[in-house]
Amino acid sequence: MSRVYPFDDAATARAVIDENGTLVEWNEGARRLLGHPADEVVGRPAALLLAGDTAPPVPAGSRWDGTLELRRRDGRTLPVWLLAHHRTAQDGRPAHWLVVSPLNGGGPAVPQDPLATAALTQSPCAIAVYDHQLRLRRVNDAMADVIGLPEERIQGLRIAEIGGQPQSAELERNLLRVLTSGRPLDVQTYMRTGGEERAHAWLARMAPITDAAGQVRGVSLAAHDFTENYLARERLQLVNEASVRIGTTLDVTRTAQELADVCVPALADFVTVDLLDPPEDGGELPGQLTAPVTLRRIAHQSVLPGVPEAVVKPEHTEVYPASSAQADSLIAGRTILASTPSTDIGQWVRWNPARAERVREFGIHSTMSVPIQARGVTLGVAVLSRHRRIDPFSPDDVLLAEEITARAAVCVDNARRYSRERETALALQRSLLPRTLPRTAALHAASRYLPAARAGVGGDWFDVIPLSGLRVAMVVGDVVGHGVQASATMGRLRTAVRTLADIDLAPDELLTHLDDLVVRLSEERGGEGSPGEVGATCLYAVYDPVSRRCTLARAGHPPPVLLRPGHRLHEVDLPAGPPLGLGGLPFESTEIELPEGSVLAMFTDGLVNSRHRDPDTARRLLHEALAAYSDSLDETCDRILHALLPPGGAADDVALLLARTRVLPPSRVATWDVPADPALVAPIRKQVVEQLDEWGLSLAAFTAELVVSELVTNAIRYGAHPIRLRLIHDTTTLICEVSDTNHTAPHLRRAKTWDEGGRGLLLVAQLTQRWGSRHTPEGKTIWAELSLAEVD
Repeated sequence: MSRVYPFDDAATARAVIDENGTLVEWNEGARRLLGHPADEVVGRPAALLLAGDTAPPVPAGSRWDGTLELRRRDGRTLPVWLLAHHRTAQDGRPAHWLVVSPLNGGGPAVPQDPLATAALTQSPCAIAVYDHQLRLRRVNDAMADVIGLPEERIQGLRIAEIGGQPQSAELERNLLRVLTSGRPLDVQTYMRTGGEERAHAWLARMAPITDAAGQVRGVSLAAHDFTENYLARERLQLVNEASVRIGTTLDVTRTAQELADVCVPALADFVTVDLLDPPEDGGELPGQLTAPVTLRRIAHQSVLPGVPEAVVKPEHTEVYPASSAQADSLIAGRTILASTPSTDIGQWVRWNPARAERVREFGIHSTMSVPIQARGVTLGVAVLSRHRRIDPFSPDDVLLAEEITARAAVCVDNARRYSRERETALALQRSLLPRTLPRTAALHAASRYLPAARAGVGGDWFDVIPLSGLRVAMVVGDVVGHGVQASATMGRLRTAVRTLADIDLAPDELLTHLDDLVVRLSEERGGEGSPGEVGATCLYAVYDPVSRRCTLARAGHPPPVLLRPGHRLHEVDLPAGPPLGLGGLPFESTEIELPEGSVLAMFTDGLVNSRHRDPDTARRLLHEALAAYSDSLDETCDRILHALLPPGGAADDVALLLARTRVLPPSRVATWDVPADPALVAPIRKQVVEQLDEWGLSLAAFTAELVVSELVTNAIRYGAHPIRLRLIHDTTTLICEVSDTNHTAPHLRRAKTWDEGGRGLLLVAQLTQRWGSRHTPEGKTIWAELSLAEVD
């Protein structure tokens, strides 16, 4: 339902002129004044209505008033006082000029007329009185000063015609509410009146005016300027908003953009945020800056779509000379303010024609450059400009900008420090994790590592470690915490695991030694009388492609998932074991048989623990993604991560290791029971040569015969029966193993010149690629590997 206004539209002569000077609207009041009907003047130049040599006015601002000689339709000329308002483009309507002139005043004063006596001429409060048609009847001197026009000129005009702004139309609607309801109303507005140089906050108190009979005859409006209170409240609200909106993440770009977003449009029409690039060596930014200064545009914002005022694009750098706003404030270390009446803005943009063109194009009239400083270090500069808001920056605006920028500076510095530590931790993590997984005859492996999206790099790690006898160890671990400390602890644990694996400890024994190490690390990190907080979980497995047996143990780590051939999938039933670092608690191993082509999935808890879904759902998704395995482990890794991790990344870092097992056929393995008589070593050597001939390794027979002879002789002489010899033939390696039931491990020694013995192991070490020993439940095994490539 449309509102009915008590307005006589013809009581005001009103016309609308577009930016080209063409009349586009002409009301009935204008026809009464000059006699021209609308169809004769609309669409024609307004200058044709000027009489004689009258020159068209050239308005200097958004409002103009004055008397012009106009031509009537009957040919006579008429001096007419005109009030013109410039209206910007809004709601799809182009910019235009609204021109009005009252056809008559408020009428002669009537004795004891309440409308005439209501205006207190000498009151310091600005007061205006409007009649029952909401046309101005009286104003006092204070209101005339606010409007900027004398009373006799504007009598008979409506407030929307006097003000010519959207706020004026809103005030008129509120006056109508008071007129029709008979109840007073208080309205707050922020606008620039004709008699002001800058916008003010006004409290408009409207009250009905009644006659002796109680009938509403008009409305009085008293305007109170409460700009200081209004601006103080706005500043406080903006500072509070800045503390909430700035620094929501530890991302430098996001934080800089939040600073720009908070300042526009509340404080400025156009804001740029430029930061200094960190030194390449990763050190601190310089304490003292000198011109020219190279800055990188991190963020900008504008009241105009697309930020057309910007010359530099985000992530691009520009060198600012000493005469620029950015360099001036950075070198001075304080805020520098410039406005159009001074020459500062012209000097600031003179070095860059593109910037000077933007200033002219958009009418930028006030600019302040605020250095971004935190903890005694200058990080960059924020430049705030105004072109749509008419009033320039005030000293209070400078204090407000400095307060917001100081808060943002701490957030930017925190984000920079976090980013630097994260990059350091990532570099450390990359250096500690295996770049590539070794190619082994036992299995084919693929892996993935992803740092946490927000918490950053953690202590997750994985490894594949070749062992003797073509066996291979697989390990996945997770150190509690994030950052450089967690990565460093991870590196120590990974090194310890490789060292313990190299001496062929069983999985449960390896975890026991690793648990002792974590306990010692906690003691080292803790202070006097208080232990540190080092903790970790680990899953360790050893797979033998000859026996197809896999031995596993875990310390508080998620159990692995096994996909057997035929897509039979299940979690390995494995005792959980305590997390590393508790100390004194046992670990248990489990041995399972893996058919050839089985896929073992080992992972850290960051893959399945999420705030977005429960663990059971996560494990179901993991099983579904793993069950879709075809031939590629890398594709399966990617499929698993895509299925389980949210688009923005995981909350915790993730390590994933997939291994597909291979089996060494029995024809590649030969075993002999060695008698205790040293005289029977020769027949063993002969059988070894025959076996090598059968494998097509005749070229390796001489070296292998010597190695077998030395290892078997040592076992007979120093070991305990039964003694067993085993040869394993891989595509690139020949492995000789001699096992006995003596637990004493052999060691190299330097034989003296005249010693008759003591050179056996030294000879083995010289003839083979590598050698060693490992403990078994029955005793020990001495092994040596010959590289078939070197033999060829």
